[in-house]
Amino acid sequence: MNRLSASLSRLVDSLLPIIQIVAAATGAYAIAYFGFGHTTPLLAATVTISALGFVRDARPVRVLESAIGIIVGIAVSEMLYLLVGRGVWQVAAVLAITLLAARFLSSSNAFAVAAGVQAMIVLILPVPEGGPFQRSIDGLIGGVVALLVTALLPRDPRRLARRDAKRVFTVFTESLTALAAALDTADEPAAERALERLRATQPMIDAWGESLDSARAIARISPFRLRHTPELEAQARVLRGMDLATRNLRVIARRIDFLVRDGVPRPALASVIATTATSATLLGQSLDDPLLADTARVGLSGIASHLHPQTVVGDAEVTDSIVVLMLRPLLVDLLSAAGLDEAKARSVLPEV
Repeated sequence: MNRLSASLSRLVDSLLPIIQIVAAATGAYAIAYFGFGHTTPLLAATVTISALGFVRDARPVRVLESAIGIIVGIAVSEMLYLLVGRGVWQVAAVLAITLLAARFLSSSNAFAVAAGVQAMIVLILPVPEGGPFQRSIDGLIGGVVALLVTALLPRDPRRLARRDAKRVFTVFTESLTALAAALDTADEPAAERALERLRATQPMIDAWGESLDSARAIARISPFRLRHTPELEAQARVLRGMDLATRNLRVIARRIDFLVRDGVPRPALASVIATTATSATLLGQSLDDPLLADTARVGLSGIASHLHPQTVVGDAEVTDSIVVLMLRPLLVDLLSAAGLDEAKARSVLPEV
């Protein structure tokens, strides 16, 4: 059932990219066939498919880079064909040169493969009636159409960015809750589990950043997505704060994992972290309902204003006071994510 659900989710997420790719490939083919009289404009269609693809990064600059690289590969292949002709060793030489150039131009593995495939199409298939460089024109048409479709029929990576954000917030808040439980009952396994989950969060943060950058880039060039710019800029602010907060929480989790090994319950510390988890949950929900950001900010400010070792743990061990001090930058990061200026966020903290 989980596989079926994942397959259906993948299918739904792919519907707009499929529409975009089909429209681009069909349009490029039609332009080359009817507009330029090319009888077999294969590369006009294949270049659009390779440039757009199903990648997470749908930024126009990524599409442009892919299209340029592939077109250059086609042109180089055609020039090499004119110089050395067609044959077994020529296939090896052209493919090697194309792959080397592709790896130099881009770090994407898929990009190098796409460039290599286009080069082989150029070298192996018969030369069209209009001459070898007709295929370069087809490739150029495909690249231009791919860019136009990116602007006029853009994907909406906001959904992907929000989903990536929710994954980060889920792990973050559940880890806070687990750490609170670990402190409340001196539950060492709970602290260890939270620490393990937090160690795996950086790839989630990076994925969120990639999908959000893609959404922002599309919004800047597409008249249909421009209205989403304020929402995406707000999400970028949340991402910056959560990146720092997650890093800080990993450090705090390591400290708590060590701390609870003495078997002493620490309900005061647990209460602070549990309350922080509640406000962090509201902050995550504010990505769908911006009004909740104010509620999250009020709650986080209330926690931060009491983050003094003497207030939280009194005359307890120094190790407990250290955790309180470590929570202070975490609250600053969360307040920044909630829209408070960093200087103002710091001013909420009591002097130590």
